[in-house]
Amino acid sequence: MNPRWLARGQSNPSMPDSLFDLTGRVALVTGAAQGLGRAMALALAEAGAHALLVDRNETGARETAAAIKQLGRRAVAAKCDVADPAQIRDLFRQLDAAFGRIDFLGNVAGDGVLGAPEAISLEAVERCWRNLVFGRFCMCQEAGHRMLAAGRGSIVNIGSLASLTALGRGHIAYSMAMGAVAQMTRELSTEWAGRGVRVNAILPAQVMNPALEQRMSADPTLREKFLSGIPARRLGQPEDIKGLAVFLASDASNWITGALIPMDGGNLAANAGATVGHRGQGTGDGEAEGRVTEGS
Repeated sequence: MNPRWLARGQSNPSMPDSLFDLTGRVALVTGAAQGLGRAMALALAEAGAHALLVDRNETGARETAAAIKQLGRRAVAAKCDVADPAQIRDLFRQLDAAFGRIDFLGNVAGDGVLGAPEAISLEAVERCWRNLVFGRFCMCQEAGHRMLAAGRGSIVNIGSLASLTALGRGHIAYSMAMGAVAQMTRELSTEWAGRGVRVNAILPAQVMNPALEQRMSADPTLREKFLSGIPARRLGQPEDIKGLAVFLASDASNWITGALIPMDGGNLAANAGATVGHRGQGTGDGEAEGRVTEGS
């Protein structure tokens, strides 16, 4: 393939916009009042999708719905505690009444709990599990019934780098739950891919939100701690999820399922001992002289 069209900024004739077109499709996105959920919902609407926007903060969900309606899409806001199966089932009855279909589920909402492993209460661990695993599985199950009947659909679970690696700093309950989200994603993909339903997970690193800002204000060392492990040298913004969400919701990702996709500025790729942005004393061609030994 001649790549000159890339350098000229022209459209690739073999990659039509229709591959990413979500016109007429219906997305259900939780956590849609702010942050990653709001950014995901807006991106899907910009690509053509209608949306059911779910959050405990109904006012915030309505604000997101208003923004989507300005794009000419249908949008309905709904209040739901995603840890409560009864509320989730009622939510899907609202979906059926309002839209009669679901093409995409964005499982974004769910609160974590911090606490040292030797001190955290079992009640707090269970609450974290209900928010991040139990409720999300119930969402997947309800969406799955409808998608399997239609023979197509895409589900995206929001995981974390804690789905794959340990964070410390009291994240024991959160990391156990996020590890379960990763395995849930893989199991559902394995069960449903042959029947047309894809299930993937996005694993963000630190993305700016009010809770993270509060933690960094309380501990001024945290920002640099985070940045020291991110080769891109910036924290994430909610808008960073937009392109990936549209890709996973669209036909462009038809053969991608069961994937755990980092969205982390290179964090997961970097060794714990890596020097981010290191520029060695080179030979003029960008290569530093020296000898590398195993484990260095």
